[in-house]
Amino acid sequence: MTSFSDQFSDVLRGWVKVFMRRNGQDYKHFIDESGLSFSQVNTLMRLHFAGQADISDISEQMGITKAAASQLVEQMVRLGLLDRILDPIDRRIKRLALTPKGHALAEKLVDMQRKWVEQFTDSLTSRQREAISDALQVMTDAARNIDTKN
Repeated sequence: MTSFSDQFSDVLRGWVKVFMRRNGQDYKHFIDESGLSFSQVNTLMRLHFAGQADISDISEQMGITKAAASQLVEQMVRLGLLDRILDPIDRRIKRLALTPKGHALAEKLVDMQRKWVEQFTDSLTSRQREAISDALQVMTDAARNIDTKN
Protein backbone atom coordinates (compact mmCIF):
# COMPACT_ATOMS: atom_id res chain seq x y z
CA MET A 1 0.00 0.00 0.00
CA THR A 2 1.44 3.35 -1.01
CA SER A 3 1.21 6.27 1.35
CA PHE A 4 -0.19 9.66 0.46
CA SER A 5 3.36 10.99 0.66
CA ASP A 6 4.46 8.44 -1.97
CA GLN A 7 1.50 9.36 -4.18
CA PHE A 8 2.30 13.05 -3.83
CA SER A 9 5.95 12.42 -4.72
CA ASP A 10 4.89 10.39 -7.78
CA VAL A 11 2.53 13.12 -8.97
CA LEU A 12 5.15 15.81 -8.38
CA ARG A 13 7.81 13.82 -10.26
CA GLY A 14 5.32 13.36 -13.11
CA TRP A 15 4.72 17.11 -13.31
CA VAL A 16 8.45 17.86 -13.16
CA LYS A 17 9.05 15.34 -15.95
CA VAL A 18 6.43 16.95 -18.21
CA PHE A 19 7.60 20.47 -17.40
CA MET A 20 11.30 19.69 -17.87
CA ARG A 21 10.65 17.83 -21.14
CA ARG A 22 8.73 20.80 -22.49
CA ASN A 23 11.33 23.28 -21.26
CA GLY A 24 14.08 21.15 -22.81
CA GLN A 25 12.20 21.09 -26.12
CA ASP A 26 11.95 24.88 -26.07
CA TYR A 27 15.68 25.21 -25.31
CA LYS A 28 16.57 22.73 -28.07
CA HIS A 29 14.39 24.52 -30.60
CA PHE A 30 15.86 27.88 -29.56
CA ILE A 31 19.44 26.56 -29.78
CA ASP A 32 18.79 25.13 -33.24
CA GLU A 33 17.10 28.32 -34.43
CA SER A 34 19.64 30.76 -32.95
CA GLY A 35 22.80 28.78 -33.71
CA LEU A 36 24.06 29.38 -30.18
CA SER A 37 25.53 26.70 -27.94
CA PHE A 38 23.83 25.56 -24.75
CA SER A 39 26.44 27.50 -22.73
CA GLN A 40 25.81 30.65 -24.74
CA VAL A 41 22.05 30.36 -24.27
CA ASN A 42 22.55 29.73 -20.56
CA THR A 43 24.74 32.85 -20.30
CA LEU A 44 22.26 34.86 -22.36
CA MET A 45 19.39 33.93 -20.06
CA ARG A 46 21.37 34.45 -16.85
CA LEU A 47 22.26 37.97 -17.94
CA HIS A 48 18.73 38.60 -19.17
CA PHE A 49 17.36 37.94 -15.70
CA ALA A 50 20.31 39.14 -13.58
CA GLY A 51 21.20 42.29 -15.51
CA GLN A 52 24.97 42.29 -15.29
CA ALA A 53 27.76 39.95 -14.24
CA ASP A 54 31.52 39.68 -14.51
CA ILE A 55 33.67 36.84 -15.85
CA SER A 56 34.01 35.35 -12.34
CA ASP A 57 30.22 35.23 -11.98
CA ILE A 58 29.83 33.49 -15.34
CA SER A 59 32.64 31.07 -14.52
CA GLU A 60 31.14 30.18 -11.14
CA GLN A 61 27.54 29.89 -12.35
CA MET A 62 28.51 27.71 -15.31
CA GLY A 63 31.05 25.61 -13.41
CA ILE A 64 33.79 26.39 -15.93
CA THR A 65 37.23 27.99 -15.71
CA LYS A 66 37.63 31.73 -16.06
CA ALA A 67 39.54 31.11 -19.30
CA ALA A 68 36.60 29.13 -20.72
CA ALA A 69 34.16 31.80 -19.53
CA SER A 70 36.31 34.49 -21.17
CA GLN A 71 36.28 32.56 -24.44
CA LEU A 72 32.51 32.10 -24.23
CA VAL A 73 32.00 35.80 -23.53
CA GLU A 74 34.34 36.83 -26.36
CA GLN A 75 32.28 34.78 -28.84
CA MET A 76 29.09 36.44 -27.60
CA VAL A 77 30.65 39.91 -27.82
CA ARG A 78 31.66 39.18 -31.44
CA LEU A 79 28.08 38.09 -32.16
CA GLY A 80 26.85 41.44 -30.82
CA LEU A 81 24.97 39.86 -27.90
CA LEU A 82 27.10 41.18 -25.02
CA ASP A 83 28.85 44.41 -24.12
CA ARG A 84 31.71 44.91 -21.69
CA ILE A 85 31.07 47.83 -19.36
CA LEU A 86 33.57 49.33 -16.93
CA ASP A 87 32.44 48.95 -13.33
CA PRO A 88 31.76 52.48 -12.00
CA ILE A 89 33.16 51.60 -8.56
CA ASP A 90 36.23 49.61 -9.63
CA ARG A 91 37.24 50.52 -13.17
CA ARG A 92 39.56 47.50 -13.33
CA ILE A 93 36.49 45.26 -13.44
CA LYS A 94 34.55 44.82 -16.65
CA ARG A 95 30.90 43.98 -16.21
CA LEU A 96 28.98 42.08 -18.87
CA ALA A 97 25.54 43.14 -20.04
CA LEU A 98 23.28 42.16 -22.90
CA THR A 99 23.09 44.40 -25.91
CA PRO A 100 19.66 45.26 -27.33
CA LYS A 101 20.22 42.37 -29.79
CA GLY A 102 20.99 40.06 -26.84
CA HIS A 103 17.86 41.17 -24.97
CA ALA A 104 15.71 40.66 -28.07
CA LEU A 105 17.07 37.15 -28.53
CA ALA A 106 16.52 36.26 -24.86
CA GLU A 107 12.96 37.57 -25.10
CA LYS A 108 12.29 35.09 -27.93
CA LEU A 109 13.00 32.19 -25.57
CA VAL A 110 11.01 33.79 -22.76
CA ASP A 111 8.09 34.26 -25.17
CA MET A 112 8.25 30.60 -26.24
CA GLN A 113 8.01 29.53 -22.61
CA ARG A 114 5.35 32.12 -21.83
CA LYS A 115 3.15 30.87 -24.70
CA TRP A 116 3.29 27.31 -23.41
CA VAL A 117 2.37 28.45 -19.89
CA GLU A 118 -0.55 30.40 -21.36
CA GLN A 119 -1.72 27.34 -23.31
CA PHE A 120 -1.45 25.23 -20.18
CA THR A 121 -3.28 27.84 -18.12
CA ASP A 122 -6.05 28.16 -20.71
CA SER A 123 -6.58 24.38 -20.63
CA LEU A 124 -7.61 24.58 -16.96
CA THR A 125 -10.86 25.67 -15.38
CA SER A 126 -10.82 28.67 -13.08
CA ARG A 127 -11.34 26.33 -10.13
CA GLN A 128 -8.32 24.23 -11.16
CA ARG A 129 -6.20 27.36 -11.66
CA GLU A 130 -7.10 28.58 -8.18
CA ALA A 131 -6.30 25.23 -6.53
CA ILE A 132 -3.01 24.87 -8.42
CA SER A 133 -2.06 28.47 -7.67
CA ASP A 134 -2.59 27.93 -3.95
CA ALA A 135 -0.64 24.67 -4.01
CA LEU A 136 2.23 26.14 -6.04
CA GLN A 137 2.53 29.05 -3.61
CA VAL A 138 2.84 26.60 -0.71
CA MET A 139 5.41 24.58 -2.68
CA THR A 140 7.40 27.67 -3.66
CA ASP A 141 7.49 28.92 -0.08
CA ALA A 142 8.56 25.47 1.19
CA ALA A 143 11.31 25.18 -1.46
CA ARG A 144 12.62 28.67 -0.67
CA ASN A 145 12.61 27.81 3.02
CA ILE A 146 14.70 24.70 2.35
CA ASP A 147 17.09 26.69 0.14
CA THR A 148 17.68 29.31 2.84
CA LYS A 149 18.52 26.58 5.36
CA ASN A 150 21.09 24.92 3.08
